[in-house]
Amino acid sequence: MLEGKKILITGGTGSLGQALTKRLLESNVEIIRILSRNESKQVEMQSKFHDDRLRFFIGDIRDQSRLNRAAEDIDIVFHAAALKHVPVIEYNPFEGIQTNVVGSQNVIDACIHENVETAVGVGTDKAVSPLNTYGATKLLMEKLFVAANNYVHAPRHRTKFLAVRYGNVLGSAGSVVPKFIQQIRSKQKITITDPNMTRFSITMNEALNFILNSTIQSKGGGIFVPKLRAYSIMELKDALFDLLEDTGVEYISPRPGEKMHEVLINEDEIRNTWELNGNYVVFDPLMQEEKIKELYPDILPIKLNEPYNSNKTGKISKDELKQSIIESGLLN
Repeated sequence: MLEGKKILITGGTGSLGQALTKRLLESNVEIIRILSRNESKQVEMQSKFHDDRLRFFIGDIRDQSRLNRAAEDIDIVFHAAALKHVPVIEYNPFEGIQTNVVGSQNVIDACIHENVETAVGVGTDKAVSPLNTYGATKLLMEKLFVAANNYVHAPRHRTKFLAVRYGNVLGSAGSVVPKFIQQIRSKQKITITDPNMTRFSITMNEALNFILNSTIQSKGGGIFVPKLRAYSIMELKDALFDLLEDTGVEYISPRPGEKMHEVLINEDEIRNTWELNGNYVVFDPLMQEEKIKELYPDILPIKLNEPYNSNKTGKISKDELKQSIIESGLLN
C-alpha cells in the first residue's frame, strides 16, 4: 500500500510523528512531508534522519491555506497534530478547541480540496465519555473524521476518512513513565494520585503497526480500536523501582480532568461496534448494517458485554512492564 506513496504527517515532530516517519522511511514511500509549528524540533529531526524523501513545512493546522499547500499531491495524511497536555488545556480551553477541533476540520477540508486518498485522525482513549476538555476536543475530532465520509462522492472526491483510538503510548512525551523516571533519577519521590488507578498501554511499535494496519484495512468510516491490556499505577511504580531505585511515593491530589480508569469503548458505543481482524471498529450510528457488511465482508459481531475499561481488561505484569520499559529505550 505504501509503495510510491506521498505522505503528510501533521504534528510530525512529536513522538508519534517521528516514530511513524522512521517506520515509513523503511518502506518505499516516495515522499514524507512533516507539518509542525516547532522550528527547533524540525531542525533536530532533519539532522537526525538525513533522508532526501523528507520535506519540512513550518505551519499550523489552524491555517487553512498552509494546510492546502502541504496537502498538494499527497496520497495519505496522518493527522497527529494536537494540543494534548490535560492541565494546560483545562486552563486554556478555547486554544484546545482551536487546534484540536477547528484544526482537525481544516485538515479534513484540505484533504477533500486536494483529493487525498486516505486521511487518518489519531485519537485517544480520553475521547471516550470525556471528563476533561482535551478528551472532549478529541471526541469531536473523531466525530469530524467519521462524518467527513458523508462529504465524499466519487468520482469528484475520493478521500477515505477514519480515526484510530488507543491508550497511552508507553514513554510518549508528557506521559507518566518519563515523568516517574525523571523523578527517580532526581532522587525525588514519585507522585501518585491514587494507588487504584489503571491505564491502557501500548508500545510505540504496537501503535505504529495498529495505525498502518487500520489504514490498509479501512474502506472509510469508523473508529479503529485495538485490543489492549492495562497496567495498574502501582505495578508501574514497582517496575521502575526495580529497574532504578526506590525513592518513595508521595500521594497528591488528582490533576484537573484526570480519570481513575480509562475506557476505550463505552456502554453506548457497544451497539455500533464490530470486530475486524482481531481489533474493534466503532461505526457511525447512522451507518446501516448492510453497508458495513458490504464494505467489510470479514467483519464479525462484537463480543463485548460491558464497556471496554482499563480496570476490567487483562493486566500487564510487573515483569512485562519492566521488559517493555527496557526495550523502549526510556532508560538510555
